[in-house]
Amino acid sequence: MSDTRLHPEVTGFFDPATNTISYVVKDPGSDACAIVDSVMDIDYAAGRISYDHADEIIAYIRDKGLSVEWLIETHVHADHLSAAPYIQGKLGGKLGIGRNITVVQDTFGKVFNEGTEFQRDGSQFDRLFDDGDTYSVGAMECRAIHTPGHTPACMTHVMGDAAFVGDTLFMPDGGSARADFPGGDAGQLYDSIQKVLALPDETRLFMCHDYGPNGRDIRWETTVADEKAHNIHVGGGKTKEEFVKFRTERDAQLDMPKLIIPSLQVNMRGGELPPADEDGKRFLKVPLNGL
Repeated sequence: MSDTRLHPEVTGFFDPATNTISYVVKDPGSDACAIVDSVMDIDYAAGRISYDHADEIIAYIRDKGLSVEWLIETHVHADHLSAAPYIQGKLGGKLGIGRNITVVQDTFGKVFNEGTEFQRDGSQFDRLFDDGDTYSVGAMECRAIHTPGHTPACMTHVMGDAAFVGDTLFMPDGGSARADFPGGDAGQLYDSIQKVLALPDETRLFMCHDYGPNGRDIRWETTVADEKAHNIHVGGGKTKEEFVKFRTERDAQLDMPKLIIPSLQVNMRGGELPPADEDGKRFLKVPLNGL
């Protein structure tokens, strides 16, 4: 089990284009670090990708003299593209995600009509985490907790007194993630949130996204205690039945994320672009009436 007495140094990198926060998490006893939920830039209308956000993280790590041991994806994101392979090529480290990536790959391999050459076994990643699995960043033991509901492969990663919750929770005034994607489930999401809220009250929680509700400044760090007391969707002892009713009704009113089509095709491949054709060109598919 992760030692919550350890206090890793956590540095957030906010991407305003996708409202995503990526993290560099430094072992307090060494120069080892992990990167959580990196972002690859895309100009969707122009069909161009770039790596400004990833390069900022790379420059920070090099400036601090850190050594990357892990690149962690909390889940297969539907609203931004991962830069993990790009960063891995520059800095090394192992790429990890939850074992149920295979469920996501099978689902969206069909949606995007991928051929048999697309492997649906998670082999694009170096490590597939099961619930309760541990791994190390330097001398700091970390733990993966399976927290499905938003997607089947969602994991919360506990590193010392810090937990990276992906899209399972937002800041207290932001509530929780949607549960209406294929494989999502509002009841599962409630149960997963309870796993997070069972961590020690002083545990620092780090969000994957923040949208500045009601015009407040962007924030991405809170605590278990604060979420239990103040989260607008699950705080104050709200029941599972109340949550499922609210979440289901709210999700029915939400539009799909604008980057969901490119994000899923890239992220289910571990951040790699689709294979090139015989002319060396790469393409993303748009399934009509398919999501």
